[in-house]
Amino acid sequence: MKNKILKVHPSDNLIVALQALEQFEEVVLDGEKYTLPNAIEAKHKFVIQNLNIGDTVTMYGVRVGKAIQKIKRGEQITTFNLKHESEEFSVKNRIPNTDWQIPNVSKWQDRTFLGYHRSDGQVGIANYWLVIPLVFCENRNILKLKEAFDKTLGYAFPDVYLKQVQDLVKLEQSGDFEAFDNYRPTQPSVVNDNQRIFPNIDGIKFLTHEMGCGGANSDSERLAALFAAYANNANVAGITVLSLGCQKTQLSDLMDAIKVRNPSFDKTLLYYDQQTFGTEFEMLSAAIKETFKELSEVNKLTRKPAPLSQLNIGLKCGGSDGFSGISANPVLGHLSDLVVALGGRTYLAEFPELCGVEQELINRCVTDEKAQKFETLMRNYADLAKSLGESFDMNPSFGNIKDGLITDAIKSAGAAKKGGTAPIVDVLDYTEIAKIAGLHLVCTPGNDVLATTGKAAAGATIILFTTGLGTPTGNPICPVVKVSTNTKLANKMPDIIDFDCGAIIEGEKTIKQTAEELLEYCIDLASGKFQTKAQILGQDDFIPWQKGINL
Repeated sequence: MKNKILKVHPSDNLIVALQALEQFEEVVLDGEKYTLPNAIEAKHKFVIQNLNIGDTVTMYGVRVGKAIQKIKRGEQITTFNLKHESEEFSVKNRIPNTDWQIPNVSKWQDRTFLGYHRSDGQVGIANYWLVIPLVFCENRNILKLKEAFDKTLGYAFPDVYLKQVQDLVKLEQSGDFEAFDNYRPTQPSVVNDNQRIFPNIDGIKFLTHEMGCGGANSDSERLAALFAAYANNANVAGITVLSLGCQKTQLSDLMDAIKVRNPSFDKTLLYYDQQTFGTEFEMLSAAIKETFKELSEVNKLTRKPAPLSQLNIGLKCGGSDGFSGISANPVLGHLSDLVVALGGRTYLAEFPELCGVEQELINRCVTDEKAQKFETLMRNYADLAKSLGESFDMNPSFGNIKDGLITDAIKSAGAAKKGGTAPIVDVLDYTEIAKIAGLHLVCTPGNDVLATTGKAAAGATIILFTTGLGTPTGNPICPVVKVSTNTKLANKMPDIIDFDCGAIIEGEKTIKQTAEELLEYCIDLASGKFQTKAQILGQDDFIPWQKGINL
């Protein structure tokens, strides 16, 4: 490791510990010596000068907190001596900043990936069939279809835990308690080795939820909009829809929402209404036969070359740590700049985690209109939180704080690094889809699954997900790539981490080098050369965002 400590921005009065530092240890940065009055764990920060109560603390070049106790030079910031405080923002103060230094992408200019071309011009990096319920009453029937299709067509994941329970039952019944105590399961070397009947279909995805009736009308409308956006996603080839019949969210709502998003939508959509069919058996039998027929047609699609301008990449972080903003998130930021320079689309969401960097983002919007939409969405979200007795400063979780993200502004400033430096071409509310190339802001909560669900709705076909603590989060139609901020995590949780940025912390690689390696990974993933760990584990997380506050 080249350095023990790091100052992220010249104007910062915080320094990050890149490794554990001992009490009374002397560390040097840029010719300045600091003696630490107490030990500091890796990922945490200490101040470079004496601070009085009320003094501002800065990191990433922005205000991230205010001292609520006196803090001596070299002392660590904590939840006891620092509180959240962020910069004010307004379109009125907008200084347009769209003079972007476009990165050199000449070596990728003529590169392609192998994707599934749709009739409306979109290109998917996967080929999924979607099965959805318009109301929670159909969840059981959705799961019945899942059991029937997955096991028969080769999409089911071997139940590696079923045999363990069976083994323990036998040992318990035999009375061999010594063997029971000494029992150790054998982890399989291959998680998913089923032979698929339809090799050109990457999966049949069965979604369930708790909406569609009994809630607010706006929630029912939002559910229809969400499913419409998923139907439009380039990774989806067709849809089977189950309905009870009497619920609030109707087929007409879904079709209207689809046409708003894509007037040329022509994917096959099969619809089954239980109250019309009468018996469950008749409805599911019809759904099975007709869906199987359509799967045979979809299987005829094959991957063909597509330019990298057809990449749609979501940028997400979760289980963040004190290294997120200095390793993995900046890597995603540089990759985003590369993809935008190549004519592709990228998506930065999690509005509660943009707290404190709003003015920078407002300045990067290509028009005043886009900037105003972003400001309005942010203020409406913050006002909703306030009306319910919450606020964005409550966003950091126990794990975030434990690993160095003391205030929401620190967390947000690091999280925003995923958006790189490109101009913001559009701002999308939840379930709105991207229509032009470039970097987009997407209004979602910070909650991992709500955010990934929203990114797939916006049009992302790959989601890059940075984590410093580890999370298994996935998405049913959008492969999620787990990018670790540190090598210790990658080694500890190899079953969920796909790509490691820890070499940046160790001083062995640069952000630019790592981002270019990650782009190559994405090109291979988009061509179907391998699956992400979340796909291998069958991690198909899907949660619609209901009316109310979620940070």
